[in-house]
Order: sequence, then structure tokens, then C-alpha cells
Amino acid sequence: QVQLVESGGGSVQSGGSLSVSCAASGYTYITYCMGWFRQAPGKEREGVASIGSNGTTRYADSVKGRFTISRAKNTLYLRMNSLKPEDTGMYYCASSHYGDHCNYPLRATDFGSWGRGTQVTVSS
Repeated sequence: QVQLVESGGGSVQSGGSLSVSCAASGYTYITYCMGWFRQAPGKEREGVASIGSNGTTRYADSVKGRFTISRAKNTLYLRMNSLKPEDTGMYYCASSHYGDHCNYPLRATDFGSWGRGTQVTVSS
């Protein structure tokens, strides 16, 4: 059982940067994959980035080169640079007990633990 709590969301202008964090607690040692998802109103939840227990990172094509996922101790991070209005959405932290779930395409149904989300709004 893993508990996840996101923080760091906010409003940013296009081209700006923002970092969101996810604090993990509980049985974190059984987590093999962690990922960030986002969801805009009226759209499906999409995978943004993932990081496996082996340190391998993966990114959606839409954010590659702009976002960086990292992990330190029991905290997951997502650094977002050169933000665009289309990056707007609720950002969720998620974890899975299975490392294969870090492979793309990321599927929300593969992740068993979720945070409640933090809102990121990018204005034009």
C-alpha cells in the first residue's frame, strides 16, 4: 500500500517553468514504477512520464525535451520547462508494483495507487 500526495501546481504563463512533487509513504519498497499523468476537462487521462526502479525514464512525445521526471528518496518530481497552454490540466502521481507498466503507452488502469492531483494552468 502506497499513499501519494502531489503538490506544487499553480498558474504559469506560456514559456514558463513549474515543478510538481509527489510525496510517497507506506510500502514504497514494493513500487517498481512511478508515473505522472495529466487530464484536461473533456479529455482522457494521458501518461506524461514514468520512471522505473532501474532509473529508466520515459516521456510522452508531447513533453519530451521539456519535462524531466526524477526520484529522490520518497519523493517523485516533475520539472516542466517551456510550458504551453496545452500542458494545462490536473496532474496526478501514480505508482505500480510492476515495472513493465513503465513502458509506453502508459495506461492509467495499470497503476494501482494515485494521488488526488494538483492543478497546472498555463496561460497564453
